[in-house]
Amino acid sequence: QVQLVESGGGLVQAGGSLRISCAASGTFSKYHMGWFRQAPGKEREFVAAVTWSGGTTYYVDSVKGRFTVSRDKRENTVYLQMNSLQPEDTAVYYCAATRRWPPGHSDDFNYWGQGTQVTVSS
Repeated sequence: QVQLVESGGGLVQAGGSLRISCAASGTFSKYHMGWFRQAPGKEREFVAAVTWSGGTTYYVDSVKGRFTVSRDKRENTVYLQMNSLQPEDTAVYYCAATRRWPPGHSDDFNYWGQGTQVTVSS
């Protein structure tokens, strides 16, 4: 069983940065991790993913070059560093865990956190 808890969201101005975290318990190191986001009235969107080893990452084109996903195995924590934030990045951000790589669909993820709100003002 894997439990995930996100934290670090908040309100920032456009151009600013945030780092959100996902603390995991259970057999976390055996899972690959993904970040998703969902804005009001919109579908859930894939953002980034990292393998359980931390050696391979993947990003959606809209955040490539601005966001960085990483993990600290000793602390069982996954991070999403978000730079050059824009208002369109405003959403609830969720972390999720999967044993499948590469993940092909959000349904591939077995465990989800409760989400953390990121709001970017103009």
